[in-house]
Amino acid sequence: MRWSIGIAAFLMLSLGAAVAAERWDMPMAYADSNYHTQNGKRFAEAVGVCTGGELEIVVHGGGSLFKGNEIKRAVQTGQAPIGERLLSAHQNENPLFGFDSVPFLATSFEASDRLWQAARDRLMEVLLEQNLILLYAVPWPPQGLYFNREITAIPDMAGIKFRTYNAATAKLAQLAGMVPVQIEAAELGQALATGVAEAFVSSAATGYDRKVWEHLSHFYDVQGWLPRNYVFVNQDSFDALDEHAQNCLRAAALLAEVAGTTRARELADWYRAQLTANGMIVLSPDQQLAADLAAIGATMSAAWSTLSGPDAAAILEAFESD
Repeated sequence: MRWSIGIAAFLMLSLGAAVAAERWDMPMAYADSNYHTQNGKRFAEAVGVCTGGELEIVVHGGGSLFKGNEIKRAVQTGQAPIGERLLSAHQNENPLFGFDSVPFLATSFEASDRLWQAARDRLMEVLLEQNLILLYAVPWPPQGLYFNREITAIPDMAGIKFRTYNAATAKLAQLAGMVPVQIEAAELGQALATGVAEAFVSSAATGYDRKVWEHLSHFYDVQGWLPRNYVFVNQDSFDALDEHAQNCLRAAALLAEVAGTTRARELADWYRAQLTANGMIVLSPDQQLAADLAAIGATMSAAWSTLSGPDAAAILEAFESD
């Protein structure tokens, strides 16, 4: 309904100046069934309607065009004009990219939205320096921990091979005494099946998408953080469009951010219920595990603030004062 109303509004916009007919390929890392990819497809449809079909965006989900860790570079260098990637996957480039993955800093959708608003302007500046324009970002549901056995405290995690997807999750693994293994989402199922990974942290959405109940038994709903996927466009490609097409991209992005965030909220409880329905044990952490994780979170938060310097101070001040 939200997208139908939005697209109808774009019919009015599309009466403006036309742009030269053009096709853009949009690589995305997650499966076609995932709500991020579905949201990206509706974004693409909205752009097509708004431009009267003169700008066609074709979404390629599941890392089929470029693997997840290749997407940002592909867009920066013009191999693809537009793409989506997990924001914190680029934390090694600049600590700022990891603001949304500081454990236990923003643990609800409301807090995540406030943190996003606090960081957005500075993030846009950093991306412009990399020949990229930020269009929109959508959060995942709160992160939880997946294991193949009961975990009551940090010592229970010792030696477990832990799938990581960014610098923050690798650090979490190290502080908990686990063995970090970098694995893209598209390769997670195979890694679990072959024993390359034995545990990981992610939302219930990833667990559902990858049917992890086939390999793991426990999901601890620790509400760690809400990482974001963001959509960005190559600045040269954007600048080559006329003003009407640029406005269409920005307007569709506004709709996509609202619609995608709303969908994430709607699906959060449903995903957890699906894990239970498929035989997983879904639990809140007990007192000792919660305390152990909080201590790790405090350590990581301090480290991120130190690495990010003035940017972190400004973001945290804006976030805490809101």
